[in-house]
Amino acid sequence: MTKKIYRILVINPLVESTRIALFENDECLYEQLVVLTDVCVAKGIIAQRDERKRNIMDSIQSIGIDISTIDAVCGSGGLLRPIEGGTYQVNEQMVKDLNDSINGTHVSNLGALLAFDIANEWNVNAYIVDPVVVDEMLDIAKKTGIPSIERKSIFHALNQKSVGRSLASQLHATYEDLCLVIAHMGGGITVGVHQYGQVIDVNNGFDGDGPFSFERAGSIPNKDLIQLSFDSGMSKEALQHQLINKSGIKAYLDIERSADLKILLRSQPEKVKEVFDILAYQVAKEIGKMSTVVSGNVNAIALTGDLAGYDYLNQKIIEQVSWIADTYVFPGENVMLALARGTLRVLQGIEKVKQYN
Repeated sequence: MTKKIYRILVINPLVESTRIALFENDECLYEQLVVLTDVCVAKGIIAQRDERKRNIMDSIQSIGIDISTIDAVCGSGGLLRPIEGGTYQVNEQMVKDLNDSINGTHVSNLGALLAFDIANEWNVNAYIVDPVVVDEMLDIAKKTGIPSIERKSIFHALNQKSVGRSLASQLHATYEDLCLVIAHMGGGITVGVHQYGQVIDVNNGFDGDGPFSFERAGSIPNKDLIQLSFDSGMSKEALQHQLINKSGIKAYLDIERSADLKILLRSQPEKVKEVFDILAYQVAKEIGKMSTVVSGNVNAIALTGDLAGYDYLNQKIIEQVSWIADTYVFPGENVMLALARGTLRVLQGIEKVKQYN
């Protein structure tokens, strides 16, 4: 029996561009970074919607693709209401919540909106897969020392769950049968414990919980952070920018771009390794902490994200966590493939599509 081929257009909006890719099942046929004009970038995020849509459609048509052969459109998920993991069909309620920025404003909010607009024109369905607001945390995991404040589940759900499935395949098992601890290491760092297909606890790297990262400060002693907020003379917005965009590796090494880190590692390796030692310690400690959630019954550990491309950092972490379980490395963040695979599982009937409400 011939395996059915599905064509899926994948859309991932970035701050100054839109990455698009066309897949046949999980094979990428075409990928392009569509750069925005300066005028478009200067607009508010939602106001960029029409121009981004035109750019995407022009790009697809320019390579001679028969639009009628495309079976689905998938966009990156944005800041929606908390939902469980899975593949969701984009519906009117989702569009409304993203237009209203119900949970915050972020460029990723455009993913579902663009997918919805284009899918409607092509008379196919639009989807999102495992957005950052996936919330499968245990109630007890959300509690803090202040009853009115609870921890939130905001993390690299798409990449973590995609890596979880890839790791399960390597172990000749299914994702839903395993207990895994997965550390995504990039601009932010999130470490999640995956129990039988659900992320029951994870640090909120988006808001600064957990290890520091390439640009985020991570958890800071309360007293010192309060003191800094009063003594720095910064506005709330400026201090948030400092903690989220100007801290971590950037602050230690006085660099701005990930490319600078690679250059510095070649020219001043010992300086970079000193910082990697600190980061490895914090990530390993977070992995250990998450392992206690399942009483140490961890089948495997995974390191992923852009920082997982540095062997020295990986090895330092592995040295500290190898007693818990075997550790596997999945460098990078294959967003486009993960989105395509999530959509494909629904099209092939392997997974049921979910509805947002």
